[in-house]
Amino acid sequence: MKTNTTSSSKALFLDLDGTLLNDQKEVTPGNREAIEKALAAGNKVIISTGRPLVSAIDQAEKLGLTTPGCYLIAFNGCILYDTANKEIIYSISIPLDLVQKVFAEARRRDVHIQTYSNTRVLVEPCFDDPKVERYCHLTNMKYEVLPDISDLTVPPAKMLLVDYHNKTPLDDFSKWLDSWASDCLDNFFSCNEYLEIVPKGLSKGKALLQMADLLHIPVENTIAAGDAANDYTMLEAAHQGICMQNGSDELKAIADYVTSADNNHDGVAEIIEKFIL
Repeated sequence: MKTNTTSSSKALFLDLDGTLLNDQKEVTPGNREAIEKALAAGNKVIISTGRPLVSAIDQAEKLGLTTPGCYLIAFNGCILYDTANKEIIYSISIPLDLVQKVFAEARRRDVHIQTYSNTRVLVEPCFDDPKVERYCHLTNMKYEVLPDISDLTVPPAKMLLVDYHNKTPLDDFSKWLDSWASDCLDNFFSCNEYLEIVPKGLSKGKALLQMADLLHIPVENTIAAGDAANDYTMLEAAHQGICMQNGSDELKAIADYVTSADNNHDGVAEIIEKFIL
């Protein structure tokens, strides 16, 4: 990977939902114009999302963030991707034996669980249900039904438990994971409906530091913006951690700055004007 980064270049790490995207899942004209100015000035713009790789790439293409200087972090840090050169520059995955154990417990509890290839959501027949259909509609993805998770041959980047109506089963599952898997898996909520399971030590914050190192950008030149719990480590790792006005109180409490505008009213443009341009 070749970069033309100078010591004055800055890297802006942006969460998608609730940050870069408005409530209609679009980028406002003001945000788009500000991003174009930041890139033209030689800075880097990195999408950082819990979304699967194929969904993140699709979103980057729709937003036009595929020119030199654009990158993305997918699966909450499991994959780093160069959108201009269309290549994975870093990846890590969950061992298959752990995947099988977690799936077995989800089946026992009747809690929806899914995992991923680089192009598809993967479920077993018992979870071929409205939850995965809704998820795929929201993320513009397709899904594949495996006869059994033991048929999976490539270790996945993450697993996801889903409940759109009741958070309690997910809370209970999180406690079960903590009781035995704390040395090999991390789990956290990206929203009340989604419990994410990723390799131990993986986070948006660690991915930010890895990406900054790959791009030869000093940490003091990094800015990160988000709105939810899974953005916590990213805001802590960045030199300037910024919470959107529409963000959670938890995130606002640790942010260096809270935007005046929310995700529907050019909040990212406010960040770019204040901290980059």
